[in-house]
Amino acid sequence: MAGVSLVLDGKVALITGGSRGIGAETVRVFREAGAQVVFSYEKARERAEALAGECGGPSRCVAIQQELSTPEDGRELVRAAVRAFGRLDLLVANHGIWEPQDAPIAAMKETQWRRTMGVNLDSVFGLAQAAVGQMERQGRSADGVAGHIVLISSTAGQRGEANHADYAVTKGALISLTKSLSSELAPKGIRVNCVAPGWVDTEMSAAALEDRELGSKIMQGIPVGRAAHAREIAGPILFLCTPLAGFISGEILNVNGGAVLAG
Repeated sequence: MAGVSLVLDGKVALITGGSRGIGAETVRVFREAGAQVVFSYEKARERAEALAGECGGPSRCVAIQQELSTPEDGRELVRAAVRAFGRLDLLVANHGIWEPQDAPIAAMKETQWRRTMGVNLDSVFGLAQAAVGQMERQGRSADGVAGHIVLISSTAGQRGEANHADYAVTKGALISLTKSLSSELAPKGIRVNCVAPGWVDTEMSAAALEDRELGSKIMQGIPVGRAAHAREIAGPILFLCTPLAGFISGEILNVNGGAVLAG
């Protein structure tokens, strides 16, 4: 009896923030599933090029350097992805910034607020806008689906995060954007869903997780007793882009080790 497989053969995926952490593992998993992948990076050229080579090179996996802080940045990246492989079937908006230093709202600099909004939210608007246009032009595949979009939020977007209001606001907005786009696009064959990770063992969260006092407090709030591995987030992202998830739209998939959403 043949096993069930998560296959993306013939699909082209764009994954933002793909040079490290969750993004890099998502690139690997999507390539393992058979997709051609374009991923973005901002500064880590050597790491990005190594990952692209590891995942099949120019005919299978392409790294594109692109700042993502404005809607036009997002639109340009979609255009570059289409130039690379001729089409776009899957978009994973994974990039984002989180300032490791606490910033109480009374002291938070407007420059920090604006930069977080630009990177975490404004660029996603441009990405989604351009990706949807491309998917609509391509039309539906045999299974009736024209494309999949997965936005990466966070538990911070659901319960807030003290001293990191800028980050939490943007991640909450992505949840609302997921629901809005799903209502608008599901009838057109485009499935829009969201993955909301809890704490993940990545470079971005390393300072917090390795802090003796804060790290211990974080672990106490995770019933599984540890932070996630990046691949444990990439797997659910992959699932939401396969035919097995063809009847899922507007879902916020919590991947947080059992952590509650309040308290």
